[in-house]
Amino acid sequence: MILAGDIGGTKTNLALYTMIKDELKLVKIHQFISQNYHDFADLIEEFFTLFSVQESDIEAICLGIAGPIINGVCHTTNLPWIIDTKELQKKYKTNRVKLLNDLEASAYGMLFLQEDEFVELNPNAQNIEATRAVIAAGTGLGEAILFYDGKDYHPMSSEGGHCDFAPLNPLQDKLLVWLRKRHSKHVSVERLVSGIGIFTIYEFLKEQNFAKESLYMQNLNEDTDKNAMVTHCALENKDPLCTETMRIFVEIYAAEAGNLALKSLSLGGVYIGGGIAPKILPFLQDGTFLNTFIQKGRFKNTLKNMQVKISLNQNTALLGVAYFGKKM
Repeated sequence: MILAGDIGGTKTNLALYTMIKDELKLVKIHQFISQNYHDFADLIEEFFTLFSVQESDIEAICLGIAGPIINGVCHTTNLPWIIDTKELQKKYKTNRVKLLNDLEASAYGMLFLQEDEFVELNPNAQNIEATRAVIAAGTGLGEAILFYDGKDYHPMSSEGGHCDFAPLNPLQDKLLVWLRKRHSKHVSVERLVSGIGIFTIYEFLKEQNFAKESLYMQNLNEDTDKNAMVTHCALENKDPLCTETMRIFVEIYAAEAGNLALKSLSLGGVYIGGGIAPKILPFLQDGTFLNTFIQKGRFKNTLKNMQVKISLNQNTALLGVAYFGKKM
């Protein structure tokens, strides 16, 4: 069996796959709250106990992890875990162990989704067999590339989400100045294009007196997911402060997607993954994203023809590591 994992700062999905006539078949899957576990070994042990799995049942392990993989080791970005390829090989007595960056895994998984699992944002998109880019906002901001060699696609990881935030207009200039008071040494794009980034933008607009804060937002409990509530109030209540927050969020998200498209020259298009995009589809489809995405000066016409596809499948990374494990 193949043990596949999608390890994020908020949640971890583990699954077991088996091969039937050279096809992957899902056997077991379970989601865990990542922060509830001291280390990854404890989480695997609970998964095995839950489904009565023996260590000897595991033939291959492939994990997509939110963090850089360096020399086969990952110090997870938003968790105090260290995941080591050699330790896993030793414990489970198999050389078929591979660690991938989570966006590298998501990028690979995109290749195995069906067309009805995507939403296309660009009505003028051209379908081209060429390098593709993947960007995904969730707990953080992940970026990856699917390099096309003329025959096959090869996933390439990056830590592009930690690059500098670049303002697009005077309002965003003020946002950057405001953020530097919180993060004096480095303001990354992930500070804004992520779950926590939504409420960060909201706080900025509130301090700028863009609009009066609603009673609903004023009376939120401390344990409420404030980022989710901003989205809810924008979609359901048409709250002006929340709606402007989402517009700016989408604008910055789109600009960074365009940056990634240029850096990778992803003529094959851009995939948008992560947990946020499917929840804010109306804001992504109202024209703001696409119009901002293409505003790259002399390369505007190049980006105008690119596919920009939102993945609706929240298990894309898990699918990616399973298929990667299959070919090991």
